[in-house]
Amino acid sequence: MKRGAYYNEYGERPAGRSRWRILLHLLDVVITLLTVAMAVLLAATYLVPHINPGRIWFLPVLGLAAPAVYVASVVLMLYWIIRWRWVQAGIMLVLVALGFGQISLFWRPEIRRSYEEQIPDRGTVKVMTYNVRSFYGPDGKSSVEEVVALIREQNPDVVCLQEFNGRLAGSSDAFRVLCEEFENARFGAERDPEPLDDAGLAILSKYRILRTETLLTPHSSVWADLLVDEDTLRVFNNHLHSTAINADDNEYITTRRFLSDTAREVKFRSIVSRLRANSELRAAQVDSISNEIHATHCGRLVCGDFNDTPVSYVYRHMAADLNDAFSECGSGYSHTYRGFFNTLRIDYVLFSEPWQAVTYEVLPVEYSDHYPVVVRLKRES
Repeated sequence: MKRGAYYNEYGERPAGRSRWRILLHLLDVVITLLTVAMAVLLAATYLVPHINPGRIWFLPVLGLAAPAVYVASVVLMLYWIIRWRWVQAGIMLVLVALGFGQISLFWRPEIRRSYEEQIPDRGTVKVMTYNVRSFYGPDGKSSVEEVVALIREQNPDVVCLQEFNGRLAGSSDAFRVLCEEFENARFGAERDPEPLDDAGLAILSKYRILRTETLLTPHSSVWADLLVDEDTLRVFNNHLHSTAINADDNEYITTRRFLSDTAREVKFRSIVSRLRANSELRAAQVDSISNEIHATHCGRLVCGDFNDTPVSYVYRHMAADLNDAFSECGSGYSHTYRGFFNTLRIDYVLFSEPWQAVTYEVLPVEYSDHYPVVVRLKRES
C-alpha cells in the first residue's frame, strides 16, 4: 500500500478525493502555462526602457501594462509557494526581485507625514505642472477661470503649463491679473489651436527669468533660466507627442463596449498602430531633449506631460541622472491622466542636485483630462 494514501474499508480510494487530485493537477497545468507566459512578459517589461520602441512593435503596449504584469507575477509566485512548488516559485521570485527597484516608480507606502509643520516655506520652491488641455474642461467650456483660481489657491513659485491656449488666456481678466504677479514666458500658439497638439507651452515664475529658449518646437520642449537666490535654475517644460488615444478609444478600452469581431480587430489594430507610431515619435523627441538637459551644468528642473509611463524608453532617457519627485516623496499609487482606468502616470517633475523633493501631490480636479502635479523642492545644504 502506498504510504500516505487513504483507502476506505473495501481497499478503494474515495472517488471524491481522486477527482479533487485530478482537478488540482489540471489547475497546476493551467497555472504553469500562465506562469511561463507571465515570466516572459515580466522579463520583457524590464527591456522596454532600453529598446527604442520602433524596433519591436508591442513594447509601447507592454509598457502600459507593466504594473499589471508585475502584480500578476507576484500572485503567481505566491501560488507556487502555497503549493510548495519551489522550482516555479524560485523562478518567479527571481524575476519579481529583479523588478523590485521599479516599484517606487508606481507605488510608495502611504505613510503619513506632516511636511507643512516640519518644513518651512522659506528656502523651498513650490512647482506646479499641468496639461490644461487648451483650457477646455470636460464640458467643452473654457476652464481658464478655474485654473487661475487653482493656481492662486496653491500659490506655486513656478508653473509649467502644457497645451497652453494663448487666445483664451488673453481674453481672461483673471489670467491677466495673475500674470502681473509672475514673470511669464509663453511659447507657441497664441490663438485657439486646432488640433490640440498645436497648443503651446507657458512658464510662470515668481523668480526673475534671465533667458528663454525653444528647444524642440514651441509646442514640444522649451526652457527658461530662473534666478533663484544667487543660483540659476533651468526649467524645462515639455509636452511630448501624444499617444493619440482619443475619447472613443478610451471608452472602448475602459468599458469593453460591444463590437463585432471584425470591428473589434480593426479598433485594436488601430490603437496598437497609433501607440507604436507615436512612441517612435516621442523616442526621437526625447533623444534630442535629453541631450540638452544632461548637457546643462546648472540646477535642472524638468516638468511636463511626457505621454509615457515610467516603464518606457522616454522616461529612462529623460530621467537619467535626475530624481523623480514621486519616487522621492510620493505615496500610494500615483496616476496623472484621467482615463485608462486611472492607471497612467505620464506627468512628471524631475530635478537635479542640489535639490530634493519634500512634498508631492496630484490634485484631484477635473478641469482637464490630466491632473496637476504639485511638488515642493528644497535645496540641500
